Amino acid sequence: MLISILLLLLLYAPTYGQTLQLSIDSCYSMAKQNYPLIKKQDLIARSSRYSLENASKFYLPQFTVNGQATYQSQTLSFSDALPSLPGMSFPTIDKDQYKIQAELSQAIYDGGVIKHQKALIRANEQIQQQSLEVNLNTLKDRVTQIYFSVLLMNEQLKQNEIRKTDLEGALDKANAAYINGTGFKSNVDELKAAIINIDMTAITFRANRKAFMDMLALLIGRTVDESTLLILPEDLSLTSQISRPELKHFDLQKKSFDIQEKQLRSAHIPKLSAFVQGAYGRPTLNIVKNEFGPWWIAGIRLNWSLGSLYSLKNNKNILNINRQNLDIDKETFLFNTRITLHQQSADIKKYNDLLEQDNAVIELLTAVAQSAKAQLTNGVITVHEYIGKLNEENLAKQARIVHNIQLLQVQYNFKNTSGN
Repeated sequence: MLISILLLLLLYAPTYGQTLQLSIDSCYSMAKQNYPLIKKQDLIARSSRYSLENASKFYLPQFTVNGQATYQSQTLSFSDALPSLPGMSFPTIDKDQYKIQAELSQAIYDGGVIKHQKALIRANEQIQQQSLEVNLNTLKDRVTQIYFSVLLMNEQLKQNEIRKTDLEGALDKANAAYINGTGFKSNVDELKAAIINIDMTAITFRANRKAFMDMLALLIGRTVDESTLLILPEDLSLTSQISRPELKHFDLQKKSFDIQEKQLRSAHIPKLSAFVQGAYGRPTLNIVKNEFGPWWIAGIRLNWSLGSLYSLKNNKNILNINRQNLDIDKETFLFNTRITLHQQSADIKKYNDLLEQDNAVIELLTAVAQSAKAQLTNGVITVHEYIGKLNEENLAKQARIVHNIQLLQVQYNFKNTSGN
């Protein structure tokens, strides 16, 4: 028993202590698979499959049964049509007549109706699936916002800890000086208060981070907590070429209009079918014999309906208007997308410029803070002045953190807007 337990521990030991790592691309993928709307993909495919099966059944033999009982005011009268002859009598056909009939027909040529119907079913399935893809693609914006919000809280917490470490070092020296009688208790208290303020700021950062992590967990369907490592993305190589799923959606819709136009042409093409009828009633095909009996008929049937020609021109004009509307929608979408890309491109340049200024300011303020630390040790400046210099450096570093995260976020926004 002990050996079995040890073997199990060895088997699963590699899984202990592993940290869940998430990249923004993996979050995109998991959010898409976790979103309830994804379930429609299978429903759309199944619905299309059933519709195609139904269309294919047009080529199966069609069986119909009908019956009728009638009474008519007049029937064929042989005595009126033929001269009366001695010793000869003519049959009388009853005015009440009955018939029950079954027909079996088989389509031979349908003018391409079923072919175009199947093509339209497939096209509509692609349109619906692509429309679903368009809706799922909007998830990327939500994931991007939440993902980078978590990263921002992480980076600010790190900087907060660095600042706290500096103050704790100063507090140790202030405590030692106070104990040795060379420092003031107010210096110790002021440093303690500054550290408490840092701890309070950390509480806010952690609360915000937890809220964002909970939202991210709901989106991707995975547990996200403080042990989860969110990978900080690298700068992207961006292109302004637009490859959004909406463009494919427009193209698929236009393709369906072409299929509908082919359907219009096939509507007035002659159709050919074979049939066989079997019936029972009175009179039979031999109407002279006024009795109940069976009969059958077999043959070829040609059906040529030209009624659709009356509306053919208008229906084509409607399809052309639909195409023009679709082209306008596509043009409008591209226009708005290019405006958004232009704004995001300007934001990318802005944050790059700000980061350059942040680095220059931090370099100067870091030197000032280091000098202030030495001056505090030598008693040249007060603790209050030192904390002020440290706060200035911290604010500059926090600004750089924010600008760096904002730069990465707007780069991914640009990527998602362009669809690349």
